[in-house]
Amino acid sequence: MLFTIDRNLQNPVQNQIREQIIAGILNGQLTPGAKMPSSRKLANDLGVSRTTVMIVYDKLVEGDFLVSIPRSGYRVGDIAAGSAPTPSVAGNESAVASPVVWDRLIDTRLASQRNIVKPADWQDYPYPFVYGQPDASLFPLPAWRECSRQAMSRHAMRAWANDAVTEDDPELVLQIRTKLLPRRGIYASDAEILITMGAQNGLYLMAAALIRQGVQVGIEDPGYPDARNIFEHCGATLHPLPVDESGVKVTEIPYQAQILFVTPSHQYPTTVTLNPERRKALLAAASRYDQLIIEDDFESDTNYRGQPVPALKSEDREGRVLYAGSLSKSMFPGLRIGYIVAPAPLIREMRALRRLILRHAPSNNQRTTALFIAQGYHLAYIAKLHKAYEERWRIMAAGLERYLPGMATAPSFGGTSFWVKGPKGTSCETLAARALEEGIVLEPGAVHFMEPERGERYFRLGFSSIATERIDDGLKRLSTLLTD
Repeated sequence: MLFTIDRNLQNPVQNQIREQIIAGILNGQLTPGAKMPSSRKLANDLGVSRTTVMIVYDKLVEGDFLVSIPRSGYRVGDIAAGSAPTPSVAGNESAVASPVVWDRLIDTRLASQRNIVKPADWQDYPYPFVYGQPDASLFPLPAWRECSRQAMSRHAMRAWANDAVTEDDPELVLQIRTKLLPRRGIYASDAEILITMGAQNGLYLMAAALIRQGVQVGIEDPGYPDARNIFEHCGATLHPLPVDESGVKVTEIPYQAQILFVTPSHQYPTTVTLNPERRKALLAAASRYDQLIIEDDFESDTNYRGQPVPALKSEDREGRVLYAGSLSKSMFPGLRIGYIVAPAPLIREMRALRRLILRHAPSNNQRTTALFIAQGYHLAYIAKLHKAYEERWRIMAAGLERYLPGMATAPSFGGTSFWVKGPKGTSCETLAARALEEGIVLEPGAVHFMEPERGERYFRLGFSSIATERIDDGLKRLSTLLTD
């Protein structure tokens, strides 16, 4: 078997050698008892130190992939013997194949739903104005590593290694209840909190528990595409809720809607904040028409300008507001930790529903996150983000006013993006394609509208993941595309 290493990869050389040897054993290229190259020869062949190869061989011996034989070197162990299945032989080669016609069996509407898309390699572009992605350089990796180490101790592992079935990590629930929710003006009991695999998983659980075919749902327009897709998939009849500079227009909410989906603190995607008068009117209307409100507080930890805006849930006195929170924006999306705050009877049903889907979120991630919050790292990280985001916010606001005057309104809440309306005749899809050619990644806005043609002139510019020093030049380059 030929072994190679690629020094351009981020994967360490030791790992590359180890992974290739294991792959060779598992796929049968290295058979049980086969003699491995000497450590000296393999080191010379690969251009690495003999010590590197010896470390790899010793680790493989520990895992029973190799066997060390005195004065004979290393040989392949029998750990994978018989693990590969023997291909079956067709009993009747003359039989006519009858392939499955999947279009008859599956709901193909899911794959055709409109979704937000971005290049998979967006990090390689010089001007990534993408939304919802973190700047990895700001994250306190040593602190997270320390919390992970503590969670992996033998004593701590006994608490989370078992199947929790329907239960959440009580330490994480405690930290959310006592540290995160009070910052949003929310006070809840343990029985009113459910851990989810991110806020979107929370929205799906709420929709699956509450929505049946024909249930009337009011949703902001423009609004969050994934929420719209989730509700449609569950059978809802959707009603658009218009949005202006003061948030959702409460006077235009249809009385027949049984559920309302809103993002009051920082409207998605326009960034406006629902003003106090409309907040009160929204709660009053929900009470009058016996409606439930799903509040997606997706950017709760990016309120760094002006007075703090409490969650709508904090003003709910009737249990009508179902709150979805997430740690994606304040930590990192790949963590997939979110939470729902709702009346205990609904939490109980969603907990049972979650068991059918995934049982519970990974317990080790829950415990590490709980430690990260409890030991103050999360709050310190939020303070660091606020400083970085406020600087980028100011540069973005100044750059937009300089290069794209009158096209964007600076969000008072803070957040991590600007909503921009291009000149008449702008096609956001065409603009996005041209921008990519110039190294600029932006998000077309039409996907956020129930009627895509209404959003042709809009696009979103995120600033959470672009280097501060690149913002101004990126906006300048973008302006030339809009004025050509």
